[in-house]
Amino acid sequence: MSAPVGHPVPSAPPSYEESVGINVNYPHPYPVPGPGQKPDGKGVNPPPYMGQPPPANNPITVQTVYVQQPVLFYDRPVQMCCPSCNQMIVTRLSYDAGALTWLSCGGLCLLGCIGGCCLLPFCIDALKDVDHTCPKCSALLGSYKRL
Repeated sequence: MSAPVGHPVPSAPPSYEESVGINVNYPHPYPVPGPGQKPDGKGVNPPPYMGQPPPANNPITVQTVYVQQPVLFYDRPVQMCCPSCNQMIVTRLSYDAGALTWLSCGGLCLLGCIGGCCLLPFCIDALKDVDHTCPKCSALLGSYKRL
């Protein structure tokens, strides 16, 4: 077989760049391995960031915030974290005469307990209001009113 007249016979097939249409003289956006490097990507710098600043090495500060649920105070000691001294405590109770104590005293007076028996409600803690205090810093944490 002979080559048709007017069509020269190529001496070698075209290179990859020539067949794909890559201009060899145009600068590449990514590093091209040199003659001493393997094309597997090792030893080649990564492509530069386009439109993004380089990441800053600023340490990230994380702050943990514990939100304490509202504490309901009754006539029993409560285990809680004291908001004044930030210690885990069991509240100390103190009893004070409140509205229920005075109403009980008045009711006993109306029933005829005038000889001192009307003062019995002042001796019964179950009829008094309760104050909860911190045993470490003595801060008043809350109160429980009977009425």
